[in-house]
Amino acid sequence: MANDVKFELNLPGLNELMKSAEMQAALDAAGRAVARGAGAGYAVTGRTGRFIGFSNVYPEDQKAAKDNYENNTLLKAIGSAGLKQSK
Repeated sequence: MANDVKFELNLPGLNELMKSAEMQAALDAAGRAVARGAGAGYAVTGRTGRFIGFSNVYPEDQKAAKDNYENNTLLKAIGSAGLKQSK
């Protein structure tokens, strides 16, 4: 027997969760895993935006930038870190 279920999203609570220190730590850990998978020359920065936290992985130097341009290194590192790509 199916019961009707009502679900109400608590947006202020969700915003608080998405900007929390715990969420930022998880994002930074995922960013470090991607950078580690990409190899030398890649760095990670994290910040909290208006609604959510971010973790950015980027090439630190010219050699890594060229490597990423030619080989899609960061894209491949996402897969090697066990993270799914959003579409």
